[in-house]
Amino acid sequence: MRPSRGRRETQEERADRQWSELLQELRVAQTGVQILFGFLLAVVFQSRFEDLGDIDRNIYVVTVMLGSATAAALIGPVSYHRLLTGRRMKPETVIWASRMTVLGLVLLFCTMCSALLLILRVALHNQLALWLVGAMALWFLACWFVFPVWALARGRSGRRAEEHEGEDEGEDEGEGSDGDASPDRGSDA
Repeated sequence: MRPSRGRRETQEERADRQWSELLQELRVAQTGVQILFGFLLAVVFQSRFEDLGDIDRNIYVVTVMLGSATAAALIGPVSYHRLLTGRRMKPETVIWASRMTVLGLVLLFCTMCSALLLILRVALHNQLALWLVGAMALWFLACWFVFPVWALARGRSGRRAEEHEGEDEGEDEGEGSDGDASPDRGSDA
């Protein structure tokens, strides 16, 4: 008998597991955002800040606002969970918290690019800064979004022959290779 692909768990058990996994992801992202945001807040109090031109000051303001929005989106799932605890809405909470986390990652991408642009403009004083930021933006997009989507597409493009044979043994068809349906697809709602 072949091992089953999917996990045997109730909707509530799945929501609990997915919430725990999401919290681990948020801890990593929140730490980075909080450190970056702290540095951004301190920049305005440095003596060299007065030497920045109007364009660089505007980039700084945009970067601080993006950093604030990022922090809100990545801390938001904790508040969402806290306000809905005990109301038997864990699956819905996981779905919305997951969406807020993806939004937070998009905002973090924008914050990182904006911060890099400011730093490299001040450091290089030339157009090379834009090219370097563009190259780094492509790298961020690849690491954070393209590679995961590519892996997802590859995982769904076709299963190995032994997996087809196991379908007759009662496997769940709507799940990924680890038996984890994405909360954004609404499988837990």
